[in-house]
Amino acid sequence: MDIYKFIKPAIFTTDPEKAHNLAISAIKLGLHPLDTEPSSNILSQNLLNLSFKNPIGMAAGFDKNGEVPNELLKMGFGFAEVGTVTPRPQEGNPKPRIFRLEKEEGMINRLGFNNKGSEEVKLKLENRQKMGILGVNIGANRDSNNMMEDYIYGLKTFYKIADYITINISSPNTPNLRKLQKKQNIQELLNLINAEKPVDCNLPILLKISPDINQLELSDIIEAAINSKIDGLIISNTTVDKSMLDKIKNANQDGGLSGKPLFNLSTRLLAQAYIISEGKIPLVGVGGIANGYDAFLKIKAGASLMQLYTGMVFQGPSIAINIKKELSKLILEEGFRSIKEIVGIDAKKYKK
Repeated sequence: MDIYKFIKPAIFTTDPEKAHNLAISAIKLGLHPLDTEPSSNILSQNLLNLSFKNPIGMAAGFDKNGEVPNELLKMGFGFAEVGTVTPRPQEGNPKPRIFRLEKEEGMINRLGFNNKGSEEVKLKLENRQKMGILGVNIGANRDSNNMMEDYIYGLKTFYKIADYITINISSPNTPNLRKLQKKQNIQELLNLINAEKPVDCNLPILLKISPDINQLELSDIIEAAINSKIDGLIISNTTVDKSMLDKIKNANQDGGLSGKPLFNLSTRLLAQAYIISEGKIPLVGVGGIANGYDAFLKIKAGASLMQLYTGMVFQGPSIAINIKKELSKLILEEGFRSIKEIVGIDAKKYKK
């Protein structure tokens, strides 16, 4: 029995950030579902020189300080990404800074990379029992004198601990951060990463981008990523476009919108990226995934892997277990035997 549907009303009477902190504490104490079923071979794949048991990952933002990555893996996630982590600790933006959109199953946040800083997170991750696939999402401090150098610091800090690194240049809650996505800036950043990364740094590096870019900007980012041998793109971060929210409570809050309202926008961008890149670079689909069918659509739009966070807020901690079952069934019902067979098969159906 899924008890989450019974306790969810009480959770939703609690301030969203307090509820999040309570969730982390509960998971630390082992108060979470355990995935006891072996993953289907249909869902497993070798990608980025890593062996993924299933394609469903926990997105950055949930475990900002690397407190529960192993527990998330035990809950059925095929990989867990911690962060975003900045070089120095920072408090983030003033509270309140998270807002639920209950009917729409979405959230708006303006957290602003609140985290305990690279050194503390590094210590936590060094002391964990190594299991599964761990990603570390790195960002720049709000008051940084040189944002690009912050990414070099993060890469050098975590490259021996993580299985992959995500370069987050797309949060809407850090002033000027998204400017790094512009053609000249993104190429300069990726050139710097290639020039400054340690000689023994061979782990995959992914780039997380915004859904609020046009097709020309997307093309520029993909060209820079492929030319710089970036290993994958995460599509996408939260959106500042709230035009799909019609006069609902909290719709006018500043910050990034996530969850179901983001699904169509992020999936369309995902499909465009798959077409523009001609499938030459692996894509991670993020935005609005709440069930196996959502995941299935992301794969058919071009995603080889997926991540979620807001979906767990509304569907509960068994979401990865449930998606695995639903996704396996859908793939088989469509007459396929692997994820690889269906990646991008519907990409051209999405309008520009």
